[in-house]
Amino acid sequence: MKKIIINFLFVLFAVATAFAQQQPQNTQFFYYKLGYNPAYAGSQENTCISCIYRNQWLGLDGAPKTMAITFNMPLFNQRVGIGANLYRHTIGITSIHNLDLAYAYRTRLGNGMLGIGVMGSVRSWENDFQLTSATQPKAEDPSIPDGTQDKFLFNFGTGLYFNSEKFYIGLSVPRLLKNNIDYADNDVQISREIQHIYLMGGLEIPLNNQVKLQPQVLMKYVTGAPVDFDANANLILQDRYIVGLTYRLGGNKKSGLGESIDILLAAQLTNNILFSLSYDFTLSDLRDYTTGSIEASLHYCIGKANKRKDFVNPRFF
Repeated sequence: MKKIIINFLFVLFAVATAFAQQQPQNTQFFYYKLGYNPAYAGSQENTCISCIYRNQWLGLDGAPKTMAITFNMPLFNQRVGIGANLYRHTIGITSIHNLDLAYAYRTRLGNGMLGIGVMGSVRSWENDFQLTSATQPKAEDPSIPDGTQDKFLFNFGTGLYFNSEKFYIGLSVPRLLKNNIDYADNDVQISREIQHIYLMGGLEIPLNNQVKLQPQVLMKYVTGAPVDFDANANLILQDRYIVGLTYRLGGNKKSGLGESIDILLAAQLTNNILFSLSYDFTLSDLRDYTTGSIEASLHYCIGKANKRKDFVNPRFF
């Protein structure tokens, strides 16, 4: 098993060559682990469904919007996990529809479980040039396509995910293939998909009988682009309410403050339903043009809580 893990890590880093960030971002990354890492599938004790909506940079025309739904299910006493991730992401004139199917094999390692996962994806890229405006009539400019252009892409990825009752850590590359995403008919390649490496981790620290501290981090790396990360700290009150704060690195070099400071509020509505709402305060120069970003998520887990937990929900590792 140790040899397999070492070889896996070598391949994971060897294939990671790219030039810029392409993937959508979300503040509540800890509720969207399957979207980053296929090895997360089956890591929970129950079947769970999550819905996430993000409206980024409110007030800007064509700003990113993301709607996602994920499904995660353990099988064979949590030795196997399967999952699916469906999302729609729009930015400017571009719309992306994506479907991921994930499989993970899980084995006991120390006090936790280690999952090795694979993911296959199909996505549709569509550019609607009817939404563009031009300084001269579009009919006079042959470089502007008429109507819409779309393209289907297939890809696959892999990941490692270890979790116990108190902490988790994961490493993944969700897409390995460098697909051509040009619309031109010739063989000249202008743009392509690139690989993203994600490293995530978190732990739970009991402060007293009523309060727990849950720090978490998501690091994102692409060759040729600055390392990016989201650092989060949540307070869990009475195992029912969550108050959190997240700092996102990035933004622009001029201000040097980062991309955003995000606040999060969540509540256990029933034994099976968790609702979370977050708001991003923009720190970069975009703060002069936007009122921030908002994200909401709803999580439903099927089944009953076990003896150690009062609720069936995805906030545990």
